[in-house]
Amino acid sequence: MQRGSSERELAARWEAEAVAVTKALAAAEQVRVDSGAAGEPERKTPEEQPKDPAPAQPRAAEEGDARVVPRPPPTLPLAKPQAARARGLCPHGKPRSKGRGGRRSSGRAADEYHSQRPVTVDSSKARTSLDALKISIRQLKWKEFPFGRRLPCDIYWHGVSFHDNDIFSGQVNKFPGMTEMVRKITLSRAVRIMQNLFPEEYNFYPRSWILPDEFQLFVAQVRMVKDGDPSWKPTFIVKPDGGCQGDGIYLVKDPSDIRLAGTLQSRPAVVQEYICKPLLIDKLKFDIRLYVLLKSLDPLEIYIAKDGLSRFCTEPYQEPNPKNLHHIFMHLTNYSLNIHSGNFVHSDSTSTGSKRTFSSILCRLSSKGVDIKKVWSDIISLVIKTVIALTPELKVFYQSDIPAGRPGPTCFQILGFDILLMKNLKPILLEVNANPSMRIEHEQELSPGVFENVPSLVDEEVKVAVIRDTLRLMDPLKKKRENQSQQLTKPLAAKEDPSDSEPASASDGNTDPEAHLPSICLKQVFPKYAKQFNYLRLVDRMANLFIRFLGIKGTMKLGPTGFRTFIRNCKLSSSSLSMAAVDILYIDITRRWNSMTLDQRDSGMCLQAFVEAFFYLAQRKFKTLPLHEQVASLIDLCEYHLSLLDEKRLVCGRSGPAGGRPLDSGSPPDATPSAPPVEGHPPSCTNSAPKAAHSGHALS
Repeated sequence: MQRGSSERELAARWEAEAVAVTKALAAAEQVRVDSGAAGEPERKTPEEQPKDPAPAQPRAAEEGDARVVPRPPPTLPLAKPQAARARGLCPHGKPRSKGRGGRRSSGRAADEYHSQRPVTVDSSKARTSLDALKISIRQLKWKEFPFGRRLPCDIYWHGVSFHDNDIFSGQVNKFPGMTEMVRKITLSRAVRIMQNLFPEEYNFYPRSWILPDEFQLFVAQVRMVKDGDPSWKPTFIVKPDGGCQGDGIYLVKDPSDIRLAGTLQSRPAVVQEYICKPLLIDKLKFDIRLYVLLKSLDPLEIYIAKDGLSRFCTEPYQEPNPKNLHHIFMHLTNYSLNIHSGNFVHSDSTSTGSKRTFSSILCRLSSKGVDIKKVWSDIISLVIKTVIALTPELKVFYQSDIPAGRPGPTCFQILGFDILLMKNLKPILLEVNANPSMRIEHEQELSPGVFENVPSLVDEEVKVAVIRDTLRLMDPLKKKRENQSQQLTKPLAAKEDPSDSEPASASDGNTDPEAHLPSICLKQVFPKYAKQFNYLRLVDRMANLFIRFLGIKGTMKLGPTGFRTFIRNCKLSSSSLSMAAVDILYIDITRRWNSMTLDQRDSGMCLQAFVEAFFYLAQRKFKTLPLHEQVASLIDLCEYHLSLLDEKRLVCGRSGPAGGRPLDSGSPPDATPSAPPVEGHPPSCTNSAPKAAHSGHALS
């Protein structure tokens, strides 16, 4: 009796203690919930808690696991199982470690994934693109710093040039040297080099002469053509080198009409053959503004926007004659000029008015049976070839401003390509703009002399998409998020028991921060079509040789010692080409080019002068081949000898004392041939294969 009585008392005491502990924990939980639980988000009371706890409350489980709770005998039920759930325990007081518990952990990781810091953008120098940039940042849910920031930002958006700010990290939307490279004279010289190598491939750019340097050549060539064909009655268009928005452009019928008196000496220009038979829509001449993203220079990455703008003249077109040469609203498609015409039509529709989307023009042409894929293919080819012509000198600018091994930002840039479609639908390159206008409003005259900025739906539709999707492609945190997402999903997939877990809800699985955005409007065209165009990159390989022998980091011109070292290391001197002749070649070409360039800050041989000297050496060494094969053969020969030299230095460095001489090879390893080309024979390099092997592929 005494023993049974003591057991009953002990059981009653256990029961009373268990109930008391449970009530105390429930009360403590209620107090903690009411007081905010030391800064945690507000939670529901135990009575309001759902039976299946949501994944957004993982901390309760951890706190419940940390407590030591006296466990009552199994025959005694817990007074309040809901309080146990609130602490993250199952109704029997066990920690939740499987099934839903795994999903709860995944939910917390997803919360951390979403709560990562946003990409930061410094827009303090954005200028006219600011409105479109702000909309893009808001759509991406990134963080904008309109007045700059002391701490580094991820992306810096400049309105004019690379040098708008001093930047040592992050990404900037301008390449050093791009503004100089797309000036009319520099662009014409770069394309002319490619026309000398591949005349048929680069016939999309009108024949050009640089004034005043080539004025006599211009007069002589025009006279020669007229003597051979008296019926030829050309028209020429004169474009000032530094002009923009149609400023200073005019048409002439004869070289003697060019206004040389004083103007060209102070303001150099380019004169080109005028395209007299453009494609007309509604009897109006128009051009196309396409947006091209140069995402990377090395390796080369090019994207083209799937839509652009079509800008119309405001006076019905007639072929040029002495009476209408001065009618700018008939011949010049510049928006900044035609907006001042009384016939300019502002429209909120993308398919009407004086500014429309390019896609609306394509739809209209398609309805008339035009092969739109062929038009796009030709435009893509034009863009890739133009960028290939620009990249060699851009590399020289890049290594000058951001030398290898020194801190600096990575660069990308949106370019504006102005293209004219001829009557036969052949695209013609008019010019390239380093700073295309990204304004999304236009001026509207309310009364004489009173203007107001009015939103332009056509501009906003095209330009905001281009800026937003450029930022998406350049997102510096994208890879980090993808890696984190992979790290989260792999271990969870391995640990979770499929039979024990529940399907994740839509909110748990949707971890893509871009899920709310439309598909990217920028299409990659290079390296996607690299195999069809790599044979054109001969000057790019010459630029690698040029940069290798520059010697001093940050310089852009090759000195006489560097040129002699190039000749010696590539084994180009011979009995017929002594080093004295090499010195004379260097002096003659350098002096002529320095007299033509406006930049006299550095003395020495610029890249274009080096290219001319390289052409001369190639023609001497491989006399029986076409020019592009001569040049390719000499490049192969130079890269071969430099690869042998690099191997020799590498062996000497390994066998010699520690810290041997480092390698500095400007030629890519995959471009090094196994043997030097033989004089008079075509090169073995695949990059110089005949263009017929590449011309059969359509680009879409």
